[in-house]
Amino acid sequence: MKIEYKGVWPTMIAAFEPSGQLDLNANREITNYLIDKGSDGLFAVCQSSEMFMLSTEEKVSLARCVVEAANGRVPVIASGHTSDAIDDQISELAAVANTGVDAIVLVSNRLAKESEGSEVFMSNLKRIMDALPETQFGIYECPYPYRRLLTDDELKWCAQSGRIIFLKDVSCDLTIEKRRVDVVKGTNLKLFNANTETLLDSLIAGYHGYNGVMGNFHIDLYKWIFENFSKNPEGARTLQNALTEVATIENFAYPINAKYHMQKNGVVLELFSRRLELSKFDAVAINKVAALIEWEKSMHEKLGI
Repeated sequence: MKIEYKGVWPTMIAAFEPSGQLDLNANREITNYLIDKGSDGLFAVCQSSEMFMLSTEEKVSLARCVVEAANGRVPVIASGHTSDAIDDQISELAAVANTGVDAIVLVSNRLAKESEGSEVFMSNLKRIMDALPETQFGIYECPYPYRRLLTDDELKWCAQSGRIIFLKDVSCDLTIEKRRVDVVKGTNLKLFNANTETLLDSLIAGYHGYNGVMGNFHIDLYKWIFENFSKNPEGARTLQNALTEVATIENFAYPINAKYHMQKNGVVLELFSRRLELSKFDAVAINKVAALIEWEKSMHEKLGI
């Protein structure tokens, strides 16, 4: 299968049993659910899947589970390097790479501390790439534990390397996004936006897709924007504005609220989260999800999805 890094790719949540162990059956269901909803690819083992609270063995198990469940229908990418030491990160990444994922996602803030500059970042990036010579990579500007945006020079080097094939952009800044389109022009590096508010304008500018947490709620609506932004710009703008408003649900007990949303849409999974107590998913959060589901139904009817 020729992999096209474009379209809509959710950052997958992970399902756990009530005991706190990974629930592989439920994670297979999530994989199928997201593909059926129109996902063009899947980002497994990421911040949404609580990777900072998974052991290396669990990261490997989760990545392999998603790859096997996807069964070649869509490409699967994964991260998993949460350690501080680069040698430990290389071990983590090598283990995840052996699961059959199509690319390994490097988290930008793992490559240098907040107090360290571009020299350290580039040195560690090259060290990892040299250690995994057969691997293709992406980069994710994960906001946890701190947000490290790539400089133009760093991005240019990545694009020209030929082995870093996409960037998950969390700048949330259209000025930066437009500049990045120019930086990677003529290379194979694809740009994905994690931010709903600037998504449409970034697609118009030349971005290749969406890769964000709201894909766990309504990836099909993001798919509509991607497929229609050129031929129906007014409709795409109206939908994006509405999606921007409802995206605030992320602030109400995510990722538990996304698991509850999937429950209500027929996915069999528990609400357990390792990083958030279930008590945080209170009546307000429950009502937010209920209202979101009703809004989604109305949008599906309007758009004929």
